[in-house]
Amino acid sequence: MKNYFDIKDKVAVITGASSGLGWQIAQAYASQGAKLALFARREERLLENVAEIEKEYGTEVMYAVCDVGDYDSITAAVAKTMDAYGRIDILVNAAGMGNNKMVTDQSNEEWERHIHIDLSGVYYMCKAVGEIMIEQEYGKIINIGSIHSRVIFPGGGISAYSSAKGGVMNLTKNLAVEWAKYNITVNAIGPAVFETELTVDSIELPGFMDLIAAYCPAGRLGKPGELDGIAIYLASDASSFCTGQLICIDGGWTAI
Repeated sequence: MKNYFDIKDKVAVITGASSGLGWQIAQAYASQGAKLALFARREERLLENVAEIEKEYGTEVMYAVCDVGDYDSITAAVAKTMDAYGRIDILVNAAGMGNNKMVTDQSNEEWERHIHIDLSGVYYMCKAVGEIMIEQEYGKIINIGSIHSRVIFPGGGISAYSSAKGGVMNLTKNLAVEWAKYNITVNAIGPAVFETELTVDSIELPGFMDLIAAYCPAGRLGKPGELDGIAIYLASDASSFCTGQLICIDGGWTAI
């Protein structure tokens, strides 16, 4: 029987792979035999994760220290990946930052930094890797958006984050249109709240879990592993005719 979700030996670049959703997706791909290139800023965490992948899954893995806000850093990391593997089949843009400030409490510098990392960083990675995928005439790009690409928390307070993630959704659509002719699919995943380093401070705020109970029909946070299926689907040839989509994994939040 054919495995339509086969990604064995595909080369996957994953940003934000030192922790959080990027690390979760890296482990999911490793479990399926993909070859990995882990990108992040924290080298010590990358070394730990490379060692764990090698021990637990035995698949090929490398890392590159990479700041997605610095295009020169990106091109150096991509070049290192190409030297190691000779191609890039999958790109997952999971690097990002968090922000819970009201507009009047947020400095202009904080706004600009957030847009730069969460939106421009995705654009830079797509551009650098997209050029390779165009030459290959094959690629699967998966951007980590958010339910806040579409909806806002009651009361607001996430203007920079939601604006960046809304931009990611429309960047995904634009690249899908531009690159479909090259056999490249570009999609986004829109998670609800999962507990990660970026979200733990918000989760611990008084009343936050009451908000989750009120607005998420499932009444809970996302659990580790609950993005694995969609991440594997979008990386595999099972999704060959799916492009330009934001797929929300949210316990029903955006269905309301």
